[in-house]
Amino acid sequence: MPESPTSPTKPHWPPGSPVNAAAQSAASVLLRTAVLFIAFIAVQLVLFKNLLRFPTTRFLPPPGLCNSTWANGEVEAGACKAGIIYVYDLPLEFNHDLVTHCERLCPWYSFCPYLTNGGFGRPAATVPAFSGVVPNASLPSWYNTDQFPLEIIIHRRLLSHRCRTIDPSLADAFYVPFYAGLDVGSHLWGLNATVADRDRAGTRLLAWLTNQTSFKKSGGSDHFITLGRITWDFRRYYDDGWGTNFVLRPAMVNVTRLVIEADRLDPLDVGVPYPTGFHPRAAADVRAWQRHVLARNRTNLFGFAGAQRSGFKDDFRDVLLEECEDAGRAHCRSVDCSGTKCNDNAAAVMELFLNSRFCLQPRGDSYTRRSLFDCMVAGAVPVLFWRRTAYDQYRWFVPAGERGQEREWSVFMDRRALRVGNVSVLDVLQGFSEQRVRRMQERVVEMIPRLVYGSSSDGLGDGMEDALDVALGGVFNRFRRRRGSIPREEDGPPGPLVARRVNGTSMAPAASNGNGRPVIRRGRRRYVSRDRSRRAIWPHIRTVVPPAPASGRQSLQTS
Repeated sequence: MPESPTSPTKPHWPPGSPVNAAAQSAASVLLRTAVLFIAFIAVQLVLFKNLLRFPTTRFLPPPGLCNSTWANGEVEAGACKAGIIYVYDLPLEFNHDLVTHCERLCPWYSFCPYLTNGGFGRPAATVPAFSGVVPNASLPSWYNTDQFPLEIIIHRRLLSHRCRTIDPSLADAFYVPFYAGLDVGSHLWGLNATVADRDRAGTRLLAWLTNQTSFKKSGGSDHFITLGRITWDFRRYYDDGWGTNFVLRPAMVNVTRLVIEADRLDPLDVGVPYPTGFHPRAAADVRAWQRHVLARNRTNLFGFAGAQRSGFKDDFRDVLLEECEDAGRAHCRSVDCSGTKCNDNAAAVMELFLNSRFCLQPRGDSYTRRSLFDCMVAGAVPVLFWRRTAYDQYRWFVPAGERGQEREWSVFMDRRALRVGNVSVLDVLQGFSEQRVRRMQERVVEMIPRLVYGSSSDGLGDGMEDALDVALGGVFNRFRRRRGSIPREEDGPPGPLVARRVNGTSMAPAASNGNGRPVIRRGRRRYVSRDRSRRAIWPHIRTVVPPAPASGRQSLQTS
């Protein structure tokens, strides 16, 4: 039947003809264009979000006034009496690139999550285990922080510090933001890593630094650097030894090092606190946390977080684990930190210390432990067995000295007597009166601000100093003393600085034994030091709480 003239007309070309294809192609192009545009925007947003995570001068924070001598805006008169800081803008390979390739930094687990948020790591609010340990009011100040990101944390803070200048001629101190700890840590356990791999970045950094005008002028005597690993990782004396030789290089002979574990015989090494998970935004956050830990009902007499080390002969941690077991669960609890358990679940360690009056702090794989600072931030009293764990390490931050100031906030036990069974941890700690324990806890809690790194670029405020403020104050004081006592050479950089006694009398430079290590002479005996200089004598922190006898077992505590 013929079609009606008013009926819809069927096309006179097949579906695959060029005319039909052209119509479909136009629609497809529009659809693909829209999809590609949306994907492009999404990729840009993801990249921008990731770039904000990287702690480098390219991304954190830019100078507020580019035409000003102050990197972050004008400074109030008198606000920077202590000194002015210049932060070097290093080539990217020395900081930014290490963070970019964070998956290469550790052979056992990804270090990337711990470098987010300027080195603080993941916010505790995103870690379910923290919600049952930290009160909601304090949760924004807590992060799942690793023990080794100090270089990133300090760099970020100094980039936005109110006393940072972009004019080096105005600076009293020069900061070198080389992430030496992240770099060497990526080569310490690699199967194919060589000595050259461990030394390469440090060698290139010092070649760059020694060509800078400010460094040439002072020989590095007004420069400082942060080392995010213990000092022994940077002190390789022999080609087949551990770590890198970075701090032993000639260019480092005058540079002050802020390091989480220092060499007590090297005055250029300054021990600073390990990063903990507590990064308060303001003084009010600190006070709220202090009130919380002082009001805490502590059900354990003492606690211990650690793990046995099968590779260590007569490891003292085994002794303490046995002490905890012998005391019973009514008095002691422990957290097994084997592997990465305490990294993955830092909340378990914090909960242990919040529930304990005392915490046992032996030496770790080295003399110091991050656990010491976790313990004190939780308001528990540390029990120490080596003076080098705290007293000889962190003198800018904790009271310790000949007058027994350490007894205000800690207990020191003779590890040899404990090892042979002459005393027990339980007996010693039960010998303290309730009043005495409370005084020690209050002193520990009073010290918390000086042991943590705040998250605000302006510091904690309200006259409260955090660990960075204390460290910078010490650095500026040191540099002022150097400028006042050591004349500058007009025609070249000065030689190695000579350590000085408190009374101003210069100490003679140490003689060499021919192997590049100084020989220290005391009386008629000769000692070959592994370090480059004699121990400095630092002023002790003023006593706030007068020491009081603890109990009849006081003879077990050696000063």
